[in-house]
Order: sequence, then structure tokens, then C-alpha cells
Amino acid sequence: MALRLGDTVPNFTQASTAGEINFYDWAGDSWVVLFSHPADFTPVCTTELGEVARIKPEFDKRNVKVLALSVDDVNSHKGWVGDIEETQHVGLNYPILADPNRKVSDLYDMIHPNANNTLTVRSVFIIDPKKKLRLTFTYPASTGRNFDEILRVIDSLQLTDNYSVATPANWTEGGDCVIVPSIKDPEELKQKFPKGYTELKPYLRVTPQPDK
Repeated sequence: MALRLGDTVPNFTQASTAGEINFYDWAGDSWVVLFSHPADFTPVCTTELGEVARIKPEFDKRNVKVLALSVDDVNSHKGWVGDIEETQHVGLNYPILADPNRKVSDLYDMIHPNANNTLTVRSVFIIDPKKKLRLTFTYPASTGRNFDEILRVIDSLQLTDNYSVATPANWTEGGDCVIVPSIKDPEELKQKFPKGYTELKPYLRVTPQPDK
């Protein structure tokens, strides 16, 4: 069954380039980005794995762990890591799960038969510290992922979890937000939004980012 937003993601224990990983234990109290690859030694994914290694400090400062997955085994992964490091000029600083038995791919519905009945689609799962699924992306094999967008979404999720706001179209860190429609009491508005807000419509109230 496909995972839906808000579902508790399933646990698993699987081999990786960093040794055996029990997902729940490995994730701990961190957010997680789990992203899958159709197979080792694929061109677009090679660039993606290099990019994530390059920007890993951005994930670290957001309390996010990154975990890649490919359906090949650990020995194959280790050969691929050499290619990634050689061509992308960066050390791989996070694990790649091995999934030759398709265990994790099946748990997370990464096999889409109409695309390919043996290889995983290129999925992204953003998982919060309570192990709840907060976002999914699914990309075709021909299009590289936009990791700036993935970081942007994490910023939005972490902000909106802690403040009574939502983020509008094309929002980026530091930009104006919108107040959630459920807050109507003037005193509560004054307390939660001391910087004030602009009411464009009763349901559309714009306020500076609360934590800035």
C-alpha cells in the first residue's frame, strides 16, 4: 500500500555502505531525507549523490540526516562511490542502502511497474522525528532532483510546525508568511504576531516570518 502524508513510515534493517542500519535507531530524533535511485552507475544519480554530499552541512544544520537507496548490493555501491568521488570531486559522507531483495523498495512503494517493474523510481521522502511522512516527490529518470527545493520544503515544514503560519508560493527562508485561517481572535493574533500583519482578505493575512 502506498504511503500517504501523515503515515508513520515503516522501520527496516538493511545493509548499507556504512554497515547495517536499523532505520528507526539510525534516524533517532532527526529529520530524514530518504531518496532512491534506479540502479548504481547511473549518470543523473551520480550527480545527485555528489550534490547531496556537497551540501550535507545544510542538512546538518537543520537536524536532517540523508540516506540514499539503490537496488544493488553493497559491493556494487562501493564501486559506485569511487566513481562519484572521482567525477563529482567530493567525498561521500552519508550511507547508501543496499536493497537487492527489494525489501525497502516494496515497503516504501518505490517500484512502479508502468515505469519499470524491476527498478525503483526516483523518490524522495521527508520524514520527521516522530517518523511521520511529511512530503514525497517522485521524479522521472531523465530529470535530476532540485535539492534547493528539498531544503526549502524542510525550512517550511520546520517553521510551520512551530508557528501558526503557512508559507506562500515561492517562499524562501526569511520571506513573508501567511497566518493560518483558524486564528481569528484579535488578542491571539496580537500575541502570536507582534510584528503585525496585512489583511488582504479575511482569509489572506500576510506577516513577516515569525522567527526572524
